[in-house]
Amino acid sequence: MALSASIFKIALQVSDLDRQHYGSYSLTVARHPSETDERMMVRLLAFMQYADERLVFSKGLSETDEPDLWIRSFSGHPELWIEVGMPTVKRIVSGGRKADKIAVFAYGRSAEQWWKKNRDDLEKVRNLELVVLPVSLTEALAKRAERSMQWQCLVQDRQMNLINDGETFELDLENCVRLPLSGRNPLF
Repeated sequence: MALSASIFKIALQVSDLDRQHYGSYSLTVARHPSETDERMMVRLLAFMQYADERLVFSKGLSETDEPDLWIRSFSGHPELWIEVGMPTVKRIVSGGRKADKIAVFAYGRSAEQWWKKNRDDLEKVRNLELVVLPVSLTEALAKRAERSMQWQCLVQDRQMNLINDGETFELDLENCVRLPLSGRNPLF
């Protein structure tokens, strides 16, 4: 018997002062049976960073031709392609060719080594923003994964504050970004 996805309901408030984006989101996130809580929470963190009414979670691990999250134009063209984890350089290059912008949220104990190993190749992808997340943050977020969650996210001056049940988590995006997008589009 195949295992089915676990469903998570998330009420999210985003106040992104850097982009002048404010929104309330009622998210339903399916966690693939092989996906960890840490990976799912990194997907949620990526959503918070690029929150937009058109940003959606894709089929993810179930569909190898799709990113973890994306924004598509009304014609179906990928405007933003978001990968979570440590994808292959080939996958990043492919996503970068398909989409206007690509963002990778690398996490885990070997993320820094992955970045150093692939740096020369990744620097060639002109529309890539690479964020290497601190292990302490992603592991702490994983411990907060529940079937029903309420999160608030405040972004100001590239500082992200995440609030859940009165507990605050801070992320200095300036220190986590290894490759910034050149000529940032104010939508993202």
